[in-house]
Amino acid sequence: MPETINRKARHEYHVLDTFEVGIMLRGTEVKSVRVGKLELAESYVVVRDEEIWLVNAYIQEYNWGNIYNHLPRRERKLLAHKSEITKMKEATDMKGFTIIPLKAYFKGSNLKLEVGVCKGKEDRDKRQDKHKQEAKREIDRALKERNRL
Repeated sequence: MPETINRKARHEYHVLDTFEVGIMLRGTEVKSVRVGKLELAESYVVVRDEEIWLVNAYIQEYNWGNIYNHLPRRERKLLAHKSEITKMKEATDMKGFTIIPLKAYFKGSNLKLEVGVCKGKEDRDKRQDKHKQEAKREIDRALKERNRL
């Protein structure tokens, strides 16, 4: 299974810190993720009672699942060290900060999630990023053209 990347996250947020966490899944969820049916685009992470939860992530129902198939948008518990949970809690207590899942991937047989403590970008920040990206693209084109000669 190729890793699932939340492309929208880096466009909408400044990522300040990242953590690798595990995720508790049911059997049909794991099978569905292995087939590539995971979407992180509109999901986020909340800290409740010293536990962290993934909210609004979409894992499509497994095609060959039976009556024990999972709910596609249920909340899923994330697994992290207590010190990491404390850091995330402190960061989200400050105004304007949130925890966003950045990517999901398998490490051995375990599904891991990279979550980031993020601060929302303003429109001018997004424009600056776009200008930087266009400038880099032009430089790369010029270098490529120069190397052809």
